[in-house]
Amino acid sequence: MMTTTKLRAQVDTVSTVVPPPPSRFTLDEWYVNNRHRYRCSETQQQLAERLLAECDRIRTLTEESARSNKEEVDYRLEEKVKDIEFRKKELLNVRKEVLHEVDALGIYKERLMDALSSVKCNALVICQKCLIVREHRLGIDLARDDVERELRKECEVIRGAEDLLVRTLEQTHEQTRRLKATLYYMDHDLEDKDNNLRIDRHNRTLTDTSLNLALYHGNARLDPSSITLSEWEMQTNTNIVKASKEINSARPLRCYIDTILKQIIDDLNVQKQATDEAFRSRIDETKSVKMKLELQHSEIMRQANEMTRNITRLEKSIAEKEKYMALAHTRLGNRCQRPGLELCRDMVETSLVEEVYDLRGNVSMLQRMFNEAQASLRYLLRTQIQLEEDINVKANTLKIDEVDCMTLRQSMSYHAY
Repeated sequence: MMTTTKLRAQVDTVSTVVPPPPSRFTLDEWYVNNRHRYRCSETQQQLAERLLAECDRIRTLTEESARSNKEEVDYRLEEKVKDIEFRKKELLNVRKEVLHEVDALGIYKERLMDALSSVKCNALVICQKCLIVREHRLGIDLARDDVERELRKECEVIRGAEDLLVRTLEQTHEQTRRLKATLYYMDHDLEDKDNNLRIDRHNRTLTDTSLNLALYHGNARLDPSSITLSEWEMQTNTNIVKASKEINSARPLRCYIDTILKQIIDDLNVQKQATDEAFRSRIDETKSVKMKLELQHSEIMRQANEMTRNITRLEKSIAEKEKYMALAHTRLGNRCQRPGLELCRDMVETSLVEEVYDLRGNVSMLQRMFNEAQASLRYLLRTQIQLEEDINVKANTLKIDEVDCMTLRQSMSYHAY
C-alpha cells in the first residue's frame, strides 16, 4: 500500500512540469510581419479578382461556344435530315419505276410464255400430227407433194420461232433478275436511311433540358464512323444510276419483245396461209382427179356392159353359124352317096363347098372377135377394178387432207398475245 502511494505521487510531479516560454520578437519584426501580411493579402485579392474575371470570360465564352456548337449541330442535323429525305424520295421514285418495269416485264414474260405454249404445244403438235396422218395415204397418193413440203417448212418456221421465243424469254428472266437485284439493294439502302432518319429526327428533337440524357463513361469511341460523306453519297448515287441503267435496258427489251412477237406471228401466219393454200390446191386437184376417175369408171362400166352384151351376141352368132355349117356338111355328105357319073362337081357342090369355106371363115372371124371381145372385157374389168382402187385411194386422201388435217388446222390461231 505504501509503495503504491509513493508511485502515484511521483507521476503527478512529472505531469505538472511547466514548458519553456515562447520566443520573443522585436518590434521591427512585428512591423515587417504586418507589412508582409498586407502585401500577401493584396496580392491574393488581385489574383482572385483576375481569376474571377477570367472565369467569367471563360464561362461566357464556353456558353457561347456550346450554344454555337449546338446551333451548328442542329443546323447540320436539319440539313442531314433534309438530305436523307431528298435521297430517300429519289430512291422511292426510282424504286417505283423499277417496280413498274418488273410488273411490265412480268406481263411481257406471260405473253412470251403464252406464245411459246401456243407455238410449241399447239401449232407444232398439229403440224406433226398432219405429217403423221398423211403417212396413211395409199398407193400413188403417198407422194412428196407441195403440202408435205409446206408442212415441213411450217415445222421449221415453228421451231425457229420457238428457239427465238426461248432466247427472248431467257433475256426477260435475266433482266427481271437484275431489276430485282437492284430493287434489293435499293430496299436495303432505304431501310438504312429510314433508321438513320429516325435517329437524326430524334436527335433533332433533343435539347440540353431533355430527359434521359446521360454521359458516356466507356472506353470505346463515340465516333466509330469509317465511311466518308462522299462514299455515303456515292452509295445512293450508285444505286440510282444502276437502277436507271436497268430501267433503260428493260424498256428497249419490251419494245424488242413487241417487235419479236409481231414478226413471229406474221411469219407463222404467212406460212400457215401458204400451207392452207397448198392443202386447198391439193384437195381441189384430188377432187378433180377423183371426179375424172369416177367418170372414167362409169364409162368403163358402160363399155364393159356393152362388151358383155357383144360377147353374148357373138356367141349366138357363132352358134347360128354352126347350124349352117352342120347343114352344109350334111348336104355334102348326102351328095357323096350319088351313084356313078352323078357324083360330079356341079354347081351345087361348088356352092356347098364355097358355103363351107365361107362359114369356116366367118366362124373363124367371129371366134377371133369373140376372143378379142373377151380379152377386152377382161381389160375393161381390170381397168374398172383399178379405177375403183384409185377412186378409193383418192377418197382416202381427201378424207385425210380435207377432213382430218384441215379440221386439225382449224384450231391453229396466231395472235399478238
